[in-house]
Amino acid sequence: MNKDLNKPDLGPSERIDDLCRNDLKLIQNKDVFCFGMDAVLLSTFAKVKKGRKVLDLCTGNGVIPILMQDKNPGTEYVGLEIQEVSADLAKRNVLLNGLEDRISIIKGDLREASSLFGEASFNVVTVNPPYMNENHGLVNPESQKAIARHEIMCTLDDVVCQASACLKLKGSFFMVHRPKRLVEIIATMLKYHIEPKRMRLVYPHLGDEANMVLIEGIKGGHSQITVEKPLIVYNDDASFTEELLAMYGMEGQGNEI
Repeated sequence: MNKDLNKPDLGPSERIDDLCRNDLKLIQNKDVFCFGMDAVLLSTFAKVKKGRKVLDLCTGNGVIPILMQDKNPGTEYVGLEIQEVSADLAKRNVLLNGLEDRISIIKGDLREASSLFGEASFNVVTVNPPYMNENHGLVNPESQKAIARHEIMCTLDDVVCQASACLKLKGSFFMVHRPKRLVEIIATMLKYHIEPKRMRLVYPHLGDEANMVLIEGIKGGHSQITVEKPLIVYNDDASFTEELLAMYGMEGQGNEI
């Protein structure tokens, strides 16, 4: 890393992307799983009060805590990532944006999160986990992209179990996942005493099937859930909707994301 944080040393497969929020930038490696729209949606969906402590599981290159701290200042963030190359990227991204006093990145196994940090040590847990629970057809199950996409190093049960263990009573859990696994998601949350409280389905176009679900749960919460209005990504002309552009901080700035 150069002393000039605005000009970091980049590897041959790396690039710097503009996050379109207050000059925030992100080093990405094309050989590693890059962040997508789901991370941006989760960072917008999650709600954090000032002075809270937030754990981001499966943090990857650190995009979720970096985006969340921008709209939730005065909050402490910890990102946990098992893959060395991704954890290194996340640490460099924290340095690149001068956020060392707000975000800590830890390399470690999600399945050991409560042992690493202590039980009931966070007010909020966020996670954009691997979505796929079937690993057949993988060319290389040990590849970095496969580990990010498939439940190779952790399962949905592992994610929710450790989130619950790390959360304080009445703490909040926020996750983005696939609607096809919604029954399993809710059952697993209830298994570990996280009550689903808020949910929003994401649709590519009006009339399409939902392809993402954003869900919030409260540890030890009462039984009642609010289903928010659908989030539509594209207009009829294939341009992004204003709400989607606003989540990227680009409302009224056109259609390039």
